[in-house]
Formats: sequence, C-alpha cells, structure tokens
Amino acid sequence: MKKGLSAVLATTVILCSACTSQISAEEQLLSLPNKDKAVALLNSIETGDHQAISYVNPDNYIQHNLAVGDGLAGFGAVLQALPKGSAKVDVKRAFQDGDYVFTHTDYNFFGPKVGFDVFRFEDGLIVEHWDNLAEKTSPNPSGRTQLDGQTQVMDLEKTEQNKALVEDFVSTVLMKGDYSQLGRFIDSGEQDYLQHNSVIADGLSGLALALEQMTAQGIKMVYDKNHLVLGEGNFVLSISEGSLGGEHVSYYDLFRIDEGKIVEHWDTIEPIPAKDQWKNNNGKFGFTAQ
Repeated sequence: MKKGLSAVLATTVILCSACTSQISAEEQLLSLPNKDKAVALLNSIETGDHQAISYVNPDNYIQHNLAVGDGLAGFGAVLQALPKGSAKVDVKRAFQDGDYVFTHTDYNFFGPKVGFDVFRFEDGLIVEHWDNLAEKTSPNPSGRTQLDGQTQVMDLEKTEQNKALVEDFVSTVLMKGDYSQLGRFIDSGEQDYLQHNSVIADGLSGLALALEQMTAQGIKMVYDKNHLVLGEGNFVLSISEGSLGGEHVSYYDLFRIDEGKIVEHWDTIEPIPAKDQWKNNNGKFGFTAQ
C-alpha cells in the first residue's frame, strides 16, 4: 500500500513539475521584450537557435521580402539554401515602436550586406516581416561606414515629436523637393549632419554636391510615397517608395534627432523586382497603420 501511494505521489510530482515548466516557458515567452525576440530571431540565422523560431506565429507569418516565400516554410527554405557556416549576423541597432520592432544589421547573407528589418507583433509573436538590403561598401567620402555611428537611444519622451519632424522632412524636402526648407531640419555646419550613405559626405555641403553630381549625370532620385514612419526616442526610421535613375526602389532612411534637428543619417536603397519575379504576393510595403 505504501509503495503504491509513493508511486502515485511521485507521478503527481512529475506531472506538476512538467506543468510548471510549461507555464514558466509560456510566461517567459510573454515576458521577453519584443525587441529581444526580434534580435534573437535574426541571430538564429547564424547560430541556428531553434528557440528563436518559437517567437514567430507558425500559422500567421506574412513575408514582404519578395525573394522569400511566404510563411515559416519560406523562411526555412532560405536558411537551407545558405552555404553552411556562411551566415553572419551582427545587430547594431534595435528599436521598438508599439507593435513594431525595427533593426539595423551587419549581415553576411549570400554575401556582405547591410539591412533594415521590421517586425510586427501580435500577442507577443511575430506575424509580419519587411526588410531592405544593400551591398556593403567601402567608407564614404567622410570616412563613415553604413553601420557605424551613434547607437544609444535617448529622449524617449520626444518620440512622437521626432517622428513628426522626420515625416515633415520627407514630405517637404524628399518628396516635394523644396530644398529651401533644409535649414528647418538640418543645421549648416559640416559636423551638424553626419552622413552614412556610401557616396555622400557629411554636412549640407556634402548633400548638395551629391545632388549636383546626380543631376549632371541625369540621375533622378524621386520619393513618390512615404509608407511608414517608426521611432524610438532620438531614432526615427522612414520607409518610402520611389525611383532612382528610373528604377523602382524602396528607401529606408534612419535619422538621429538632437534638439529638434536631424544630425545623423543612415540608409539602404533596394530595387523592387518586377512582379513576375516575386516569391510571395504580399508586396514590398502594405503596413498596418500605426
């Protein structure tokens, strides 16, 4: 009788421990910040960490990278296609704005690249992904790379103010081309505007020279539509659609704001392929309104 009772008690303890373990895992999943989940998923491309896949909703994962099939199956197929041991991931910056997390990453992903990734979360799980990738280049005329520069998030109380500033800048200067208004957004000193675009030097003078050179070569940079502005504190990401030299492109521009002025800029510009080359039908944009 005592042996039977002991066996029942032991089984009960094991079952309770399993329940506790399961609850703890679920609680841990829910308590982990979305920003950390997004970074873990990106790192898993290099490490193969299977835990990170649990941060993705397996039944509802919408993919906007047009070279990747939809859902987890599409993501898995790309990972399988990577040459073994070739993937490298170094997340330089990560930010959160409501249900969105956006990151700035140094990749080796079918070759050296710089990328912005955007993830949308629902109930603690990733349900949608966008990105914009560009080839890594040598430092620009001011010696800056596509990834170096400030990383510290500050001025959280100014997030909405800074987002409004960038939205105004994109609309007024980049879309409407009203360069007479640049002084409202950027101060005139060379060190007042640090530039990480591969071919443009620091300051308004560097930007003006680059625009003159493009005009001389007959290259037009057109911003047609601003799809989304995301921010956390002093960092704001603008996602736009337009053309560069007549080619349909997606512009991702990351700005750092200080005391109501834009002081630093990073970007990637990615061509958007013709629809018959898409691996999914979700489009490059299609953001849910903030």
